[in-house]
Amino acid sequence: MDESDFQANDDEIQALEEEIRLLREEYEDIRQECTFFTEEEIQESIKSCQGETQGETKGRESLSDLKAQLESLETELSFLTAFTGFHFTSHSKKTVERTKTGIVQKHKLSGKCHFLPFQLEFQLLEMPNNEKVTAVVSDLSIKLESREDSNMSKFVSRTEEHADLLTFFRSLSTYTEWFEYRRYTFLHFKAKYPDVVSLPEGVLGDFIILRNPKVSGFELMIVWKIHFDEEGTTTPVLDLLPKVPEQVMEQRMGTEESIPGSFRSVLRLFGIEAAIETLISVLGSEK
Repeated sequence: MDESDFQANDDEIQALEEEIRLLREEYEDIRQECTFFTEEEIQESIKSCQGETQGETKGRESLSDLKAQLESLETELSFLTAFTGFHFTSHSKKTVERTKTGIVQKHKLSGKCHFLPFQLEFQLLEMPNNEKVTAVVSDLSIKLESREDSNMSKFVSRTEEHADLLTFFRSLSTYTEWFEYRRYTFLHFKAKYPDVVSLPEGVLGDFIILRNPKVSGFELMIVWKIHFDEEGTTTPVLDLLPKVPEQVMEQRMGTEESIPGSFRSVLRLFGIEAAIETLISVLGSEK
């Protein structure tokens, strides 16, 4: 037997040892799960299984009911995905600890919220209390495949620190909705006013530039940020930064300085799209 045969045997032995280890872990989880339930609960489960066996004559009706329930659940899932923007692609859990007072499981979850992929890892302690189950999240870790954003990074750090899954899902849904609305708005004005509107960073950027082709050097930058507060509430924050040539500034100092304030006033009164539309109209009137 040459050296390659020995190596092949070693590899096979290691693979078998790894399989045995995994089977032992699975057996231990099953054994612990059985010991977690009381004898009364086990007896109830047995009676339930026996009742299902005795009711096999109604198999066709049961199958029809299950199919209807499945279709109903799929419809509800489709609605929730469209409503919240969340689409989960994978989920796994592993029992870390099991005691008489509760179960600790480690969860791994991945998916997308609209366009934004995310990955979560956390531990969940479930403690039965009469007919209710109390769940406590800990060791939360969040990964988002997004552009570098200090505001988003601070939000993720705060959420991980407080292990607040509810705030994460709620805020991420609102953030992506605002992001998509900003992208749609930028595309709309770029298509409607191609000679006036430019997107230096594309539709995924957070600002647009407005220029009057007839006034050289004069431009307005609209910066559109999405802000997270301490509680995870998302709010759009828009600012106007004018760039005015010296000769224009000397002639019309008062008018140009009033543009940012006027823009904020229109924002409060009529909303984002109307404010940008008004600004483009004013810009187009400059000659």
